[in-house]
Amino acid sequence: MTSNDTGSSNLGSRVVLFPLPAQGHINPMFQLANILHSIGYAISIVYTPHNAPDISRFPHFHFQLISDSNSQSDYPIFKPLDVVSSINQLNVHYAGPFKICLARILSDHESFGTVRCIVADAIWHFTQAVADELNIPRIVLRTSSVCSFLAFTALPLFRKIGYLANLEARAEEAVQEFPPIKVKDIPTIGDGDQDSTIELISTVVTETKKSSGLIFNTFQELEPPDLNELRRQFRMPVFAVGPFHKRFSAAETSLRKQDRSSIDWLDTQAPQSVLYVSFGSVATMDKTAFLEAAWGLANSGQPFLWVVRPGSINGAVAAPGSEMLPGEWAEEVSQRSCVVEWAPQQEVLAHPSVGGFWTHSGWNSTLESICEGVPMMCAPCFGDQMVNARWVSDVWRIGINLERVFARRDVEEGVR
Repeated sequence: MTSNDTGSSNLGSRVVLFPLPAQGHINPMFQLANILHSIGYAISIVYTPHNAPDISRFPHFHFQLISDSNSQSDYPIFKPLDVVSSINQLNVHYAGPFKICLARILSDHESFGTVRCIVADAIWHFTQAVADELNIPRIVLRTSSVCSFLAFTALPLFRKIGYLANLEARAEEAVQEFPPIKVKDIPTIGDGDQDSTIELISTVVTETKKSSGLIFNTFQELEPPDLNELRRQFRMPVFAVGPFHKRFSAAETSLRKQDRSSIDWLDTQAPQSVLYVSFGSVATMDKTAFLEAAWGLANSGQPFLWVVRPGSINGAVAAPGSEMLPGEWAEEVSQRSCVVEWAPQQEVLAHPSVGGFWTHSGWNSTLESICEGVPMMCAPCFGDQMVNARWVSDVWRIGINLERVFARRDVEEGVR
């Protein structure tokens, strides 16, 4: 156990938080932890060996690593391409260790004071049973948009109606029961089969409904109809207390080193002239799509800042993606481009030189872009991203949806 609490004034009221070990889930959980700490709560963070946070950055928190093995090779990890299986393994593996950890924190009043509740990522569905057994309230943090969460909860309905029977053939068909999405926007989770996906989502929803409350990183003015519908369906307290990042930055919980040369480059560009391009920490593409995106950017004639992280191109796990860019392309864009492996995204989107954002439509990225007033070009890949992109283009009307197309002409026209 590693304790980094400062002082004892906050020990009267403690909250225990348990983030899922994936970048898009870690960031909002730590931002929420900072918000709770700022209003007087002592904070304990339970974490796993995979994607472990740098605890030295958070001396005001107490951290507890949980595991039941001395060999890291035995730890299940979050695998983006096999998400359903990964989530199921994580829930089985960490149920016992989490219960032991939480029981120890609850029993040690001298060290920890009174624990008011636990806040767990919705994906950690086993935590409800643990909370019930230990008689402690559980509040759920869902790190997606409300609109996409409602789409996930509707998966059993979509299957019953028949939308899932032939997704490719019906891709452009409107889902009448859930406007404005199309069949191709129905959220998926990795490459798992439909039965496993729906079973997982049903379990998450069931256990969430048993909790004491549900927190979203959104705000009432952005998703009023969806929040109303969620409250109608769940009949429980729903707290839309975002955007978290406007209170506390996600920079300290980034799992990748941020290249600040991107900010220096932006400082040399004209106001609102640069397209920022980033597809997040998980999404991948094949080499053909990557090159089409590259030439579409080149042919647009627009200055751009492009995040190409190692491993983002299928078949090039370790090599930096920039090494796959042809020499003639580099010559073509040398005077109006900056390619980095990772960028301080919140700072980039707030920079006066940035005029647009080509994004994978993950919720954190979408919300950050909305808050800075930066219009989006959406290229969703999986999960909640398709619904987010549809809301950006058709509901909020603050961007365009490339419909997951990476043809260079579509990219070029989209940018312009």
